[in-house]
Amino acid sequence: QPPVLSFLASFLERTIQKNEKKKKILQNEEEEEEETITVFHGLRPPSLTIRQYIHRIFKYSSCSPSCFVVAHIYLDRYVHRTRLRWNSLNIHRLLITSLVVAAKFMDDLFFKNSYYARVGGISTAELNELELKFLFAIDFRLFVSVQTFMNYCSLLK
Repeated sequence: QPPVLSFLASFLERTIQKNEKKKKILQNEEEEEEETITVFHGLRPPSLTIRQYIHRIFKYSSCSPSCFVVAHIYLDRYVHRTRLRWNSLNIHRLLITSLVVAAKFMDDLFFKNSYYARVGGISTAELNELELKFLFAIDFRLFVSVQTFMNYCSLLK
């Protein structure tokens, strides 16, 4: 497995733990800000951990390791545009969507959405909707400069 997968999984796991801990603190202090529920939110966390999910996607999608870095950049762009916090209810759908978008933009060969949906454990119709919402949210800003790519590689290490 390429090291970038473990780096990304660790980064996302730590960020989600921090976000969920902060949410609990705010709930206890009754200062919780209203959380926006989006199409990316599930009713309950999936049974696969983020690390398992990333490895599953890598195993079955043939996405290049650089695709995972670009997907992370897209995730950040989404968060900055929507102010959504990653949590255990939304990260899996956000991850598969950002990876599909990254694969289509970065890799020469990629699969149909029906295949990625099966790999990601969601329906094709749901993935189609998520992809469309995601692209509009990031304003179709898919280009990633070499400098930005290298910065994110350093950040993950």
